[in-house]
Amino acid sequence: MNVGEAARASGLPAKTIRYYEEIGLIHPARAANGYRDYARDDIHRLSFLRRARSLGFSVEECRQLMALYSDKERASHDVRQIAIAHVSAIEEKVRELQSMRTTLQKLIHACHGDDRPDCPILDDIAGLDAVKPARKAANTA
Repeated sequence: MNVGEAARASGLPAKTIRYYEEIGLIHPARAANGYRDYARDDIHRLSFLRRARSLGFSVEECRQLMALYSDKERASHDVRQIAIAHVSAIEEKVRELQSMRTTLQKLIHACHGDDRPDCPILDDIAGLDAVKPARKAANTA
């Protein structure tokens, strides 16, 4: 089947399929005319990649997972270690997002949201929150 049919069958955009081929994640056969010719196994690999990417695995992690999936003598421990590392990375990202949310909530609370030009949100983004106390001290001296 051609790339459009493979896209429909796998649920991936044709551009993504071409990219996966370019980086060596898949290797479809070529027809006599040079066009890609995707087989049922290619669709299965593409579906595998779609699912792995939807779980947030990086392209490199997908490469490792596909290699392990193809290796019938693999140790499930190897797959488990990749998943454990990925969960740790997700948990770290969740902590970072929670910290960002907390900071933004504090800034929103500190912002009057009226017609005045002073804005603690912009001041913080600009790094001025640490500068303001020094300015005030300099102005009172």
